[in-house]
Amino acid sequence: MDDVDYTSEQLMDDDPEPLGNDADFPPKNTLPVRLSHYDQAGEAHMVDVGEKAATRREAVAAAFVELSDEVLRALPQNPKGNPLEVARFAGIQAAKRTSELIPMCHQLALSFVDVRAEVVEGGVAIEATAATVAGTGVEMEAMVAASIAALTVYDMTKALDKGIRIREVVLIRKSGGKSGEYLR
Repeated sequence: MDDVDYTSEQLMDDDPEPLGNDADFPPKNTLPVRLSHYDQAGEAHMVDVGEKAATRREAVAAAFVELSDEVLRALPQNPKGNPLEVARFAGIQAAKRTSELIPMCHQLALSFVDVRAEVVEGGVAIEATAATVAGTGVEMEAMVAASIAALTVYDMTKALDKGIRIREVVLIRKSGGKSGEYLR
């Protein structure tokens, strides 16, 4: 499947065009003929990956937590502890529980999970990496790790500012499996 990049205007459109035969967005040639999690009757099901070759698969996802300068200055004095370290642990734990959160995800034996959280201009940048040797990929594990790490930063700083924003949870890259390499 080709990657479709939506502009912020398209995502934030208050009056979107209807999708269907007359819609010109998203481009028709980028959508798959059928989504793999649906059977011929249109019912959701878990994809059988039993015949797929077990290969090393790795995915990297990112998230950004937008924080005010006041909240960024207060991070080292947080009474709950170091928000970045707690977020790192939360992201690792979340990756291991992805199949419990997303109904059609396969339970994977993860061989590696790493979450990094770094204070940068305007907030906290989070990057999560997940790896396995299996018949299915680890994109969701990396995305869940980045998302939960971001939510943990929010939880640990919300007392200072309710206007914190979590933005740009994205897949950065993936490798392994039949579809091969992907790089945003």
